[in-house]
Amino acid sequence: MNEFVVSEQKNNIAEITFGTPKSNSLPGAILEKLAQTILDEGAKDEIKAILIKSEGEKAFCAGASFDELLEIEELEKSTKFFGGFAKVLNAMRNCGKIVVVRVQGKTTGGGVGIACGADYCFATKDSALALTEINLGIGPFVIGPYVERKIGKSQFSAMAIDADFRSAEWAEQHNIYHSVSENIEEMDVKLEKFLQTLASRSNDALALIKKVSWEGTDHFNELMPARIHMSASLILEDSAKKNIQAIKERLRAK
Repeated sequence: MNEFVVSEQKNNIAEITFGTPKSNSLPGAILEKLAQTILDEGAKDEIKAILIKSEGEKAFCAGASFDELLEIEELEKSTKFFGGFAKVLNAMRNCGKIVVVRVQGKTTGGGVGIACGADYCFATKDSALALTEINLGIGPFVIGPYVERKIGKSQFSAMAIDADFRSAEWAEQHNIYHSVSENIEEMDVKLEKFLQTLASRSNDALALIKKVSWEGTDHFNELMPARIHMSASLILEDSAKKNIQAIKERLRAK
């Protein structure tokens, strides 16, 4: 599977699909394209809502691309890479359309950020999630405001510190997932019905619901430069490179 972002319009819903070969982890180029595609679709008058989903039936998103993180050696390049995650989440927040996310399997790091950036999120019971950045030697700084908005600062801090997986049931109880199904087939039936209903709703009403639901988040723009710098600088340290390489080798050995 190659790296891609594609968009298709179905019944006034923009369905955006991304995919990469390694558990749908996200390199910089895909982050940039995903953010721009969300904004482009959100600018279309006929679009009622945007669906974001990933390729395959296993992992939804493994966060940042390890391969690209290992290649980063300068702060400027590192800042641009982590800024890509900020662009995606900012696009989800500011695109003006309801954003629905479909989570079909485990998700970590930046993938958790995408789930938390959703206005409505569908998942399967196998869709456990974790903030694993500490294992690399960094932290979930860029996605932090979006995760905190859903689960609160205390739970966010706990996830960031222990890096343990939380179940889909936990994610539903803590407002990340809004619908959890037994399997992908059941989830997709519910999702299709939900999108059909959204497509029949008032554009103006949906836009105002979007606006109201994100009230109080304008300060996210002010937080981002410092948050991006935190991750961008830490990932340049030798210890972070060693951590990433060690994790890659463990994954390869499985």
